[in-house]
Amino acid sequence: MNERIFASVEEILGGNFFFTFIYENGIKIVLSDLEIAQHATCQPLWSVAASMGLDPQFLEPYGANVAKVSLDALEAPMRKRAAYVLVSAVTPTPLGEGKTTTSVGLAQAMGHLGIKATVALRQPSLGPTFGIKGGAAGGGYSQIIPMERLNLHLTGDFHAVTAAHNMLAALLDNHLYHGNELDIDMETISWRRVLDINDRSLRSITIGQGDAQDGIERTSGFDITAASEVMAILALATSLEDLRARLGRIVVAYNTKGKAVTAEDLEGAGAMAVLLKEALMPNLLQTLEGSPAMIHAGPFGNIATGNSSVIADLIATRTADVVITEAGFGADMGAERFFNIKCRVSGLAPDAGVLVVTVRALKAHSGRFKVVAGKPLPPEMLVESPDDVLAGAANLLAHLAILERHGVHPVVAINAFPGDHESEHQAIIDLVHSADAEAVVATHFVNGGEGAVQLAQAVMRAVAKGSKFTMLYEDALPIRDKLTKIATEIYGADGIELSEAAEQQLERLVANGLDHLSVCIAKTHLSISSDAKLLGAPRGWTLPVREIRASAGAGFAYAICGTMRTMPGLGASPAAHRIDLDHKGQIVGLS
Repeated sequence: MNERIFASVEEILGGNFFFTFIYENGIKIVLSDLEIAQHATCQPLWSVAASMGLDPQFLEPYGANVAKVSLDALEAPMRKRAAYVLVSAVTPTPLGEGKTTTSVGLAQAMGHLGIKATVALRQPSLGPTFGIKGGAAGGGYSQIIPMERLNLHLTGDFHAVTAAHNMLAALLDNHLYHGNELDIDMETISWRRVLDINDRSLRSITIGQGDAQDGIERTSGFDITAASEVMAILALATSLEDLRARLGRIVVAYNTKGKAVTAEDLEGAGAMAVLLKEALMPNLLQTLEGSPAMIHAGPFGNIATGNSSVIADLIATRTADVVITEAGFGADMGAERFFNIKCRVSGLAPDAGVLVVTVRALKAHSGRFKVVAGKPLPPEMLVESPDDVLAGAANLLAHLAILERHGVHPVVAINAFPGDHESEHQAIIDLVHSADAEAVVATHFVNGGEGAVQLAQAVMRAVAKGSKFTMLYEDALPIRDKLTKIATEIYGADGIELSEAAEQQLERLVANGLDHLSVCIAKTHLSISSDAKLLGAPRGWTLPVREIRASAGAGFAYAICGTMRTMPGLGASPAAHRIDLDHKGQIVGLS
């Protein structure tokens, strides 16, 4: 007998990631996600590419089992445009609800139905990988492989973004040192440096200390690379030419007359484009079952756009039958930006949406339990209680409404976890049915693609209905009105309130002709509101806008709402404490 089943609840490690086990000859063997991935056999990448309809001539191998995809693939004849499916979720607990695992499982399930499906995902950031969140390869038997390569450096794209971003920072400070010909007002400088490691000590620093040859002394700081505007640009650029133009439009500061100072003004955009030339090509990997996986770019989901690249989607939709892409955190976050920023750039329209929900997420939104990252779920949360599930139903219904507001037919994927009860799943199914949508229980974590076949069938039914996709706002709508529209129609707020600093920053944007920009709102991912303590679907609150920065190269205004950290810190027991090499030189402890 060789049967995959969930580990018992007692074997859940830290409440954050799971073991599965198999029985072989009556002996129970416990496998972690990493061990499952390490025991997998990769298919030749030329075969993986061919299975998605991509000519292998466009592959540029990058070591074993990873390849870059040439941008020439954008010019290849198109079979037909693939169905385009977005995977989003309810407001997650600090543990995450399994969007990536569901995206991978769904792509594998399509293969069981004879449908050519490609999954398009963001690349994980090293900060969370070595912090508390862990990697982002999926889990169980719905993972991207090679798992270690995906979570650790991959093809160096993150390092290229870091280098390009910091190149511009160096050129800016060099310009100040050599006389400040552009008359930059140093109080308006917004271009900090970046690093792909969680490090709270670098949030606020003083640079240029020392003698006169050590530069101009001023306060600055570091953000994490995933929060860089350069990362957002990499995710949104449609070609090398578009990349170069977007880099030139980056606003780093304003001069004493209030005019924007750009990367082009500092003569830095060309060098940045050179550093990013190879990084602009998407990466091709595969799932455990050999489904193609396009992995590219990694903007954060709460402080950036939270979506993988436009280029990866454009290539995939020219080849596959179905393209499944994931947006970060809940539908109020990544999905809203997918609809109103990414689709605006790509010109692609989603044909269906998958909304991932878990029993534990809805129980958490009841307000009756406290979920803490890195710790097991409260024992009372594991007691069978459909009433606790329904007490958090407002959050699920609010996220369904967000997809429907954009004209996208939703399918709810109930990501089954150990400790769930059939009555709790049924409560969700009945709730979703009452909202005139379909819900399916999926067991892809344990059963791979086979466990998501019913979900895949439901998604194809939603695709067959036809999309009536519409964006939330037009380009011409002023930024203030765009902010208000998102706050009231997506978040459920009564309105917005700009700080004095935000008012002044908005005035500068308008004066520089940037009022046409889209809007990316940085807020907590743990609530539809800007306050992580407000669960469910809060009403009767106002969105506080603390800052508004111009991300002109990316094409959006970046609004910071509430207290947001653009450089995360490490917890008391980060994953870095457990990640190591064994006596054979094999990686252990990666999750």
